[in-house]
Amino acid sequence: MNPPGGCHKSNEAHDWEKPHGFTKGKSCLTNLIAFYDKVTCSVDVDIVYLDFSQAFNTVPHSLLLEKLMHYGLDKWSMHDLDDGIECSLMKFEGDSKLSVEIDFVEGRDTPQEHLDRLEELAKKNLTKFNKDKSKVLHLGKHNPGVQHRLGSTWLESSSVERYLGVLVDNKLNMNQQCAAVAKKANRMLGGVNKGITSRDKEVIIPLYSALVRPHLEYCVPFWSSLCKEDVDRLERVQRRATKMIKGWGSLLYEERLRQLLFREKV
Repeated sequence: MNPPGGCHKSNEAHDWEKPHGFTKGKSCLTNLIAFYDKVTCSVDVDIVYLDFSQAFNTVPHSLLLEKLMHYGLDKWSMHDLDDGIECSLMKFEGDSKLSVEIDFVEGRDTPQEHLDRLEELAKKNLTKFNKDKSKVLHLGKHNPGVQHRLGSTWLESSSVERYLGVLVDNKLNMNQQCAAVAKKANRMLGGVNKGITSRDKEVIIPLYSALVRPHLEYCVPFWSSLCKEDVDRLERVQRRATKMIKGWGSLLYEERLRQLLFREKV
C-alpha cells in the first residue's frame, strides 16, 4: 500500500489475517501495511480498534498452556480470536483491529454481529476488552457512522487513532502523525542539546543516530507523506541537528546532510 491512498493486491493470500507479533519476518510495519492495504480496497469501512485489558496477565496459565500445546510453542490464545469472523481482523499481541465494509442495508448489522462474536470468544478465553480504550474510526465519504458496541457498552467514535505508535485519521491523512513524530524528535534533540556540552561530530552524530533518528524512521514506509508541509517539518529536525555540530553551522544544509550520511555509514 502507498498510504494514504491506493489498493495493492498482495501476492500472498490473506497476509493481513496472519499474526504479526513475535513472528519471524513480521513486525509492526508489516501489520500496519497489510491491514490498511486491505482496508483501502473498500469504499466505506469502519475500523474498530480493540484493546485487551492486560491481555497476557488475565489468561489463566492452564488455558494458555493448553493452547500452546495445541498450536505449537510459537502461537498463543489470540490466534483463535477470529474463529467464525468473516471480516478483516488484524492481531498484534495485546491489541487488535476489526475492519468491516459498510453495505448500508444488507451489511449494516454485520459489524455488530462480529463484535458480539468477539465478545463471546473473549469470555470463552477468560479475557476481556478494555472498552474505554476501544474506539471506532469511520472511513469513507458516504460512511453513515453507525454506532457499535461491545457487550452492553457503546464504543466511542474517533477522528484519529494511534495504533502501534502510528496516528491514522478518518481520511487516512498522515499530517498528525508527521507532526507527532517531529515533536518527539525535537524533544529528544532538545535533551541532547541541553545535556551534552560537547559539539564534536564524534559525539553528536552517534547520539542523533541512536536517540533522534529512530523516531523519524519508525514505520516510515507506512506513514511517509508527500505533502510539502510534512516533509519540511521533518527536515527541520535534521537541519537543527546538523547545525549543532561544531564547524558545520556555516555549511549549506545539503552539504551538512551529505556529511551526516557519510559519517553514519563509517
